[in-house]
Amino acid sequence: MNACRVGLVTPGTRPELADVEARIAAARGRISPLYQVLLNSPAVVQGWEAMLTAIRLNTAVPPRLRELIILRVATLNNAPYEFEAHVPHALAAGMPQTLVDALRGGPAASALQGLEPGEAEVLALTDAMTRDIEVPDAVFAPLRARYDDTLLVELAATVGAYNMVSRFLVALRVGH
Repeated sequence: MNACRVGLVTPGTRPELADVEARIAAARGRISPLYQVLLNSPAVVQGWEAMLTAIRLNTAVPPRLRELIILRVATLNNAPYEFEAHVPHALAAGMPQTLVDALRGGPAASALQGLEPGEAEVLALTDAMTRDIEVPDAVFAPLRARYDDTLLVELAATVGAYNMVSRFLVALRVGH
């Protein structure tokens, strides 16, 4: 097992970070190893915390759909720390344990059992954005038919943001 590639900042040890640490703890209940790494850069942690809080708490994306995206991105990017961090959120959002377990295995979206209407289409968007970056019209069209512009932006932002999270975690070996 490889150690984290950068030092973790112990909360409370840098007075200039007190405000951002308080916001992180209030929004997330604790300051996780991810945020302890981010605290190495006050500018990055402040922007990160604001953006990820907006995506997690202030969009119209239903919690189950958001967590479906996050778990899928974590699996596709081989980011088990991110996956495991979001399992409790997925379960709290009503995702059955059987679907969580299936997502962990990384099968094609069409092979997943227990998806609700529209979820397979969101998984297709997640797969395209994560694997290929380009989203084919055939993948986007069913989403366009189901969601308004606000939700389309928020879905794409969620996929993009959690690709950032998982790639950051993997690159710096956070949680290993």
